[in-house]
Amino acid sequence: MAKYLDPKADVTFKKVFGEHKNLVTSLLNALLPLDEGKQVESIEYLPAEMVPRTPINKNTSVDVRCEETGGRKFIVEMQMEWTTSFKQRVLLNASKAYVKQLEKGDEYELLQPVYSLNLVNATFEPDLDDYYHYYRLVHYLHSDKVLEGLHLVFVELPKFKAKNLTEKKMQVLWLRFLTEIGHDGADEVSQDLLENPHTGQALEIVRESAYSPAEMDAYDRFWDIVSSRRTIIADVKREAQMQIDAAHAERDAVKERLRQTICNLKEVGMSVEQVSKVTGLTPTEVETLWGCTK
Repeated sequence: MAKYLDPKADVTFKKVFGEHKNLVTSLLNALLPLDEGKQVESIEYLPAEMVPRTPINKNTSVDVRCEETGGRKFIVEMQMEWTTSFKQRVLLNASKAYVKQLEKGDEYELLQPVYSLNLVNATFEPDLDDYYHYYRLVHYLHSDKVLEGLHLVFVELPKFKAKNLTEKKMQVLWLRFLTEIGHDGADEVSQDLLENPHTGQALEIVRESAYSPAEMDAYDRFWDIVSSRRTIIADVKREAQMQIDAAHAERDAVKERLRQTICNLKEVGMSVEQVSKVTGLTPTEVETLWGCTK
């Protein structure tokens, strides 16, 4: 039985979608909201955006950039962890790609749409059942009125569950490829993925036997860094929660002491108005904390 590597890792994702134009074209056509008759036919790769890397974010994201022969720009990003600023970074990168199309003096009519496809290996919209999120500029009241230019798509991979394992739709097959292959060391691969020309080719690319020792070292380092990052994020969240809990406990203690003080003042015959003057609280606040027996 062949052993496959996880396609979401840096080295594998780049090999599949950054070196095979037909596969990234298939992925774009499957996952982007393209109008009928406007499918991507041929692309050329563009240099990846040079983003400074630090120990905290190194290897947590992988991007592939390409341009259609007709001019449309595409950014494909594999993001391993979700951060609150990720959407803003995606919007910034897509906007930069849009602006960089024009040289000084060029006509605005030359601008072509930019599509940003973001595959996120984390859940960031827990209140929504949908795994597919499409953003574009639309009129506040009339959603059929659209400002063309930027198209942002986010896919929550952990939410994706194939409803029918025999579904041949390319969107389903590509998402199954990204979520099933190499997951928890599982080597058993569905025949549907093997038989499809595109996912079948991608599976051959992520066979472990196709990778050199140096590439395997890079693959293992990628997951070590992802694991370390998740540990750091979990520790930070736990520390933040502890501080919040401590602050709430202190607030409750102060509130109880204040309530007891108000009760003591009431017991010596003070009115609400008098307690308000002594404590600096409003009469309404005094009445809210007036929890002792009349």
